Amino acid sequence: MFSSKKRLDSAYQTAKVIGFDDTSKFIFFSDCHRGDNSFADDFANNRNIYFHALKHYYNEGFSYFELGDGDELWENLSFQSIFNAHKNVFMLMKQFHMQKRLHMIWGNHDMVYRDPKYVEKHLGTFFDPKTGEHVQLFKDITYHEGLILKHNTTGQELFLAHGHQADWWNFLFWKWSRFLVRILWKPLNVMGIADPTSPAKNYTELIKVERRTKKWIAANNNLVTITGHTHRPRFPEPGDIPFFNDGSCVHPRSITGIEIENGNISLIKWQIATREDGTLQIIRLRLEGPTPLSAYSR
Repeated sequence: MFSSKKRLDSAYQTAKVIGFDDTSKFIFFSDCHRGDNSFADDFANNRNIYFHALKHYYNEGFSYFELGDGDELWENLSFQSIFNAHKNVFMLMKQFHMQKRLHMIWGNHDMVYRDPKYVEKHLGTFFDPKTGEHVQLFKDITYHEGLILKHNTTGQELFLAHGHQADWWNFLFWKWSRFLVRILWKPLNVMGIADPTSPAKNYTELIKVERRTKKWIAANNNLVTITGHTHRPRFPEPGDIPFFNDGSCVHPRSITGIEIENGNISLIKWQIATREDGTLQIIRLRLEGPTPLSAYSR
């Protein structure tokens, strides 16, 4: 599959379909890039914000959709070091999973998760040093390339994918990119030098990826599409090409995501704010919306 059209077509055609209605509540995050809590772990700065936000969504009955690059498996050799660094996050995600409210998509940085055997081996259980035994983590979890949300009444479809299908280098040559990141860019990243192959840090590549995705959406009768990958939040106006991007969880001092609730879609941000007395709090801001999903009907 050497064209972005064919790769996106394949992701759509093989996607699992999940029904929903106007009572459904969804939160979409992507590009957490959870690492090992080293200096190269971009997630570490926002982990408390992320955990607080995810706890809110769990308590409010939302289903959690992670649209790829949740774990940073280019810089890190294994999931184990990531789990040890952010165990509280994974135990909360386990609660979502146990209630069938966790839906996972793989991206280019965690593309190893497209192998069910790898997922079962590394994510099925974890070793508990207190008991000396292996304990269930994400039992029978499945990672997808794409998912389709289909409204039970209107039939409206929302296509979910990581978005690297429109980025030929990071889809076809992800193993080469992973090698370069581990050997070259990880130590340079600690020094503040960005990886030029990443669309999140290369504006020219970012624009190309977005242009290819929008072209595919338009060719598919303006199918509502939500992705990540570029780290740049997108929230179109009704009447524009319905290309949404939830941003990332590695923005400086904040995370962004997309919510669906009461048949409406919103772009939100969680960040740390200072109270008048100088204490800190984590707050949720609505950046765009709420806009009725019906406003994007084809």
